[in-house]
Amino acid sequence: MVPYIRLMARFTHPRLEDVPLDLALHALADPNRLGMVARLAATERLRCTDAAPCESIPKSTLSNHLKLLRAAGLIETTQAGREMINTLRRAEFDRRFPGLLDAVLANRLA
Repeated sequence: MVPYIRLMARFTHPRLEDVPLDLALHALADPNRLGMVARLAATERLRCTDAAPCESIPKSTLSNHLKLLRAAGLIETTQAGREMINTLRRAEFDRRFPGLLDAVLANRLA
């Protein structure tokens, strides 16, 4: 009998030094992704489904948004049991792009 092997999700989290400004700006340009970043900025961490700015976003679209935010170095996703938890990499991102996140969040449309 083959033992059951639980495969854990593996996420790529780039070093912020490797993230170009245009990728960071692209990630923050979409209103849905910006809403997700704003929700994460207001709280310490969120489950993947709680990060969505509205319930009408399909799971596949939400997954793509989270992938782009990870690629831009904005979030870190970890697995806690069956849940995927997202955390804003605020301090690291602010060191790489000083003031950018504050400026974008302060000027976003509600």
